[in-house]
Amino acid sequence: MKKKLFVLLLSAAFLLSLAACGEGGGPSGGNVVNVYNWGEYIDMSVLDDFEEATGIHVNYQTYDSNEALYGKLAGGATGYDVIIPSDYMIGQMIDENMLEPLDFDAIPNFSDVDPALLNPEYDPENRYSVPYMFGILGIIYNPELVDEQEDMETWDVLWSEKYAHDILVFDNSRDTVGIALKKLGYSYNTTDPGQLEQALHLLQQQKPLLQGYFMDKIFEKMEGDNCAIGVYYYGDYLTMAENNPVLEFAIPREGTNRYVDAMCVPKGCEHKENAMAFINFMCSTEAGLKNCEETWYSSPLLTVRDELDEEVSQDPNAYPDTEFMEANCETYACLPPATRLLYNDLWVRLINSPG
Repeated sequence: MKKKLFVLLLSAAFLLSLAACGEGGGPSGGNVVNVYNWGEYIDMSVLDDFEEATGIHVNYQTYDSNEALYGKLAGGATGYDVIIPSDYMIGQMIDENMLEPLDFDAIPNFSDVDPALLNPEYDPENRYSVPYMFGILGIIYNPELVDEQEDMETWDVLWSEKYAHDILVFDNSRDTVGIALKKLGYSYNTTDPGQLEQALHLLQQQKPLLQGYFMDKIFEKMEGDNCAIGVYYYGDYLTMAENNPVLEFAIPREGTNRYVDAMCVPKGCEHKENAMAFINFMCSTEAGLKNCEETWYSSPLLTVRDELDEEVSQDPNAYPDTEFMEANCETYACLPPATRLLYNDLWVRLINSPG
């Protein structure tokens, strides 16, 4: 769920390719596959490799949140063949009959996926999704802008008046409400209205301390020393640290989120055979390694991990062990419709509250 800075730097040829797309992202006929992915979440040369290997042309578009993806599909957009939502959104789409079952006979490379990522709560029979990337959420901070003795391994620091107007949090309800729930000692997946109201109250107290709610802009702000503390995912932290090496990453001891983004096929896709070929290619060692090294996100593919430098493959934040995951991480589950509506209400109330 996350995700990389969405940079609109496209070649003229790529723009022409998009211009040829219809509402859903690609022409209705021809030997094509229409892919809808997060921004900056792939090594673009992999698309060329796929086209060369298969003869299938890729029409590629991007979005910046699960909610944007869902809104477009729920609003009637058609033509997409492969989408890459996050765990909880996959569960929601399954519940709403928005996904096609996958043909795993056409995805032999699925056998390389880490067994620890199979049969997840959001897709318990593994009928609808193939993991693409995963990671953990944490606090990114600039040690030159926080007190030397500051305890950064707690969500409490996001409520510290010492850093007023120097704190960034997510501009989406699931992640931001989730942080407040963890600070309170509750599950990310609670459906208790009382607990969710407590989270809202906590976020209303926090709001005057924030520099703002952001998604993509966190990159330029943290890389440019324009903020002391932000909340984002470890793969993104590694990207930021390339441009600002002083940045550090902390995992709050109250617990954090482990996300999985996975490849799916939307209901009624026009090029399902090509979609299967694309998903299988993304699960190849060569494509997986390129994507991993380009994006810094953690690969679900075991052979990719074998090919990574030991410094990366043994990084406990990139590839945490089972004991750590069970003790410190929780994944987002698909919430029931009534709770999703409550989240929407809470978010509107938060945005409209003073701060």
